[in-house]
Amino acid sequence: MTDKRPARPAKAASQPDGQPVLLSGGNPQIPKGAGDTPVQAYIAAMPGWKSGLGRRLDALIVQAVPGVRKAVKWNSPLYGMDGQSWFLSIHCFTKYVKVAFFQGASLQPVPPGASKMPGTRYLDIREDHTLDEAQFLAWVKQASELPGERM
Repeated sequence: MTDKRPARPAKAASQPDGQPVLLSGGNPQIPKGAGDTPVQAYIAAMPGWKSGLGRRLDALIVQAVPGVRKAVKWNSPLYGMDGQSWFLSIHCFTKYVKVAFFQGASLQPVPPGASKMPGTRYLDIREDHTLDEAQFLAWVKQASELPGERM
């Protein structure tokens, strides 16, 4: 027997003050959605210093790839070229923000963080870490020119 009820839109849990719930590691629980609005909601909900970093990363990505597509899926902002395949994601953890380059093994130089996924490489940014913006911009530009991950 199948359920004939219409699907309800995704709704993220919120705290009594209306702020999004922070999941494990302080990752904001933001409803899935396409476009800049859900990405900005995620960035605004990033706790503490991570929100400022999120704003800077988002601005650098837009600078490197004008017209980049954005979405939030699985409580992480995604960036891509066509809205169906993605080259980069951001995710909050307790002590750092992780940037995943889905084809990072093809970037020059290769980002430092290894992954169990063969092509993926990570950049972990901690509060006391100085982001090499020139290198980040170069990675983002290179990543945007490679085939993205379909999700």
